[in-house]
Amino acid sequence: MSVSYNEKERVFRLDTPGSTYLIGLVDEEGFLGHIYYGRRIPDDNMQYMLRVCSGNYVPFRDKGDQVSFLCDLPTEYPGCGLGDFRESCLRVETKSGARACGLTYVSHRIFGGKPALPGLPATYGGEQDCETLELTVRDAVLGLTARLSYTAFEKLDVICRSAQIENNGGESLKLTAALSACLDMDNRDFDVLTLHGNWAYERMIGREKLGWGKYRVSSNRGISSAQEQPFMALAEHTATQSQGQVYAMNFVYSGNFLAQAEMSQQEQIRMVMGIEPESFGWRLAPGGVFQTPEVVMVYSSRGIGGMTRTFHDLYRRHLVRGPYKDRPRPSLINNWEATYFDFDTEKLLDIARTAAESGIEMMVLDDGWFGRRSNDRSSLGDWTVNEEKLPGGLKYLSEQINALGMKFGLWFEPEMISPDSDLYRAHPDYALQIPGRSGSLGRWQKVLDMSRQDVRDCVYAQLHKILSSANIEYVKWDMNRPLTDVASFALDGDRQGELHHRYVLGVYEMQERLLRDFPNLLLENCASGGGRFDPGMLYYSPQIWTSDNTDAIDRLRIQEGTALIYPLSTMGAHVAACPSHTNSRSTPFATRALVSLPGCFGYELDLTRLTPEEKAMIPGQLEDYRKYGWVFRTGDYYRLASYSENGEYDALMAVSKDKRIAVLDYIHVMSRERRKTLCLPLEGLDGAILYRSSETGEVHSGAAWMYGGLMLPKMKGDFLGKLIVLEAVET
Repeated sequence: MSVSYNEKERVFRLDTPGSTYLIGLVDEEGFLGHIYYGRRIPDDNMQYMLRVCSGNYVPFRDKGDQVSFLCDLPTEYPGCGLGDFRESCLRVETKSGARACGLTYVSHRIFGGKPALPGLPATYGGEQDCETLELTVRDAVLGLTARLSYTAFEKLDVICRSAQIENNGGESLKLTAALSACLDMDNRDFDVLTLHGNWAYERMIGREKLGWGKYRVSSNRGISSAQEQPFMALAEHTATQSQGQVYAMNFVYSGNFLAQAEMSQQEQIRMVMGIEPESFGWRLAPGGVFQTPEVVMVYSSRGIGGMTRTFHDLYRRHLVRGPYKDRPRPSLINNWEATYFDFDTEKLLDIARTAAESGIEMMVLDDGWFGRRSNDRSSLGDWTVNEEKLPGGLKYLSEQINALGMKFGLWFEPEMISPDSDLYRAHPDYALQIPGRSGSLGRWQKVLDMSRQDVRDCVYAQLHKILSSANIEYVKWDMNRPLTDVASFALDGDRQGELHHRYVLGVYEMQERLLRDFPNLLLENCASGGGRFDPGMLYYSPQIWTSDNTDAIDRLRIQEGTALIYPLSTMGAHVAACPSHTNSRSTPFATRALVSLPGCFGYELDLTRLTPEEKAMIPGQLEDYRKYGWVFRTGDYYRLASYSENGEYDALMAVSKDKRIAVLDYIHVMSRERRKTLCLPLEGLDGAILYRSSETGEVHSGAAWMYGGLMLPKMKGDFLGKLIVLEAVET
């Protein structure tokens, strides 16, 4: 049993294979106190860890000091305004303007499985996979109830949390903050791990010592963003890839978020995560319910690598859905960097013929096929085929590509509208805009008000018609600017604070409808590259375009940061043109393929302009993807060396779950004078199994490869690489 309640000790217990989480009821008032989270232990009588007193203070019911009591109590879901001066999870404003909230225990229930969250993405699992604790707490003065949900997974060190807030009183309330999770614990000389960046440089790994005050990462761009990632982890300062304790949170949400760690005057740590309160306000009428998105909590006693592999397993098994959840993803050619807007049917078919000859499985038509779209200044919102460019439309083009033995895919940007479009001229109110302001353009476009059902229906009807007109088996859903001028003609003035969240719910509703109507579709999300690479999007699309930066060397850092929490199977990774369209760097064609190989593999260039030598490499690259892609897609990921740390080389390895095969992707970035041969210890092998190296033919035990190491091949020059396979030798 994963979840239990010890009535005598008044302790709730959640166990995973390697962790225990304890919650205690404090005093007669029934405050929910956090007792313990860490390595699995058998004890329930751990109340001594509750900070029910501080210094000379004792519990407030004895000495009348409720303020000091609440200020120090490790709390499961803190309210506001009553004595706890740390970050609160729930902030409520009454009609009179009062702002205070305190939640105490009412009841609980424990059940197998995990309920879905209405309108929101979330991890899933049946009774054999997980067990859920639902704690009901209440503020009797406000007439407000919260149901706190905790799901513990049977085979993974994961606890998923969310909260449902209900107004059971007689007057409307306004939620000004409704976060999803809080974790209070003692400081253990923590570093804080985050993923930060920018367009074309997403998810750079940051690690800093956690000090006094608040360490905060957030987004108020309407998307999870390229600048910050809805992720935070606290790692012991001595933690490495293979050892040390790590506490991580990841938000299953694609909009504004807050992730924050705070160290108080008592050297206690509070880590919280949820919707960013700055741009949030939700009117909760009597009987109204608000559901917070889900936070995934991962505990690892096996270092950062242990955290990573837990996230990977959870998302592959219990978040990604659909027919491509466990299936190989087709290799593809995308025409964007080959043609941009300058193409016609014959140019596309020239690329497709070359692709088919090489063995590529899918052709994807990117931006520029609709309306009068000859550049990025018009036609978003007018999803009708430009038959001047494409005589016979998508039906003819797809039939010609299918006849070559290839699948056909298509690009859309459904959330945007161009001022120069028929849709905008007919319905200017469909765009987000503040009355009296001219509004801000981004990439010459405005944002559609996806909170409105009529707007979603209008756009979706066009998408549905296009997708029904031809054999389109893949959609790339793009989103190329953040939200500004955030106001809606469909919301009253006191509900405009709901717009950011309602926008995200609208996007989710559209993508769910798309998958329901076209159940065999392969959907890939994109947002100016990797600007919305988050667990919320993975619930709808099994892969996401990792970055618009397709330079192989920059991609090493981008993909390393992405793989810190997201499976390799979710990362769109293509061999692109050189010199790079991002930074003008040139790298060998073979190296570009090695960097792309661990992800969802494809090409983003004009195949007709490759040299004969480069064209001849493609069948071998595709064979490697077919032969070893399943190991990267389903196996255990190990980060062996980081170019961002050593400045010289990069190495990652995937090991199959049965440990019979391991694939090492090694990139020699910069040549340096060495006094000794580089020997790289491997990880994740079975020490008793003998493995043969594809590089040298040598056979050694897994123990030898791990503890003695693998001698990396000597390479002269920069930007080179090797794929080395270790396969078990039958004895």
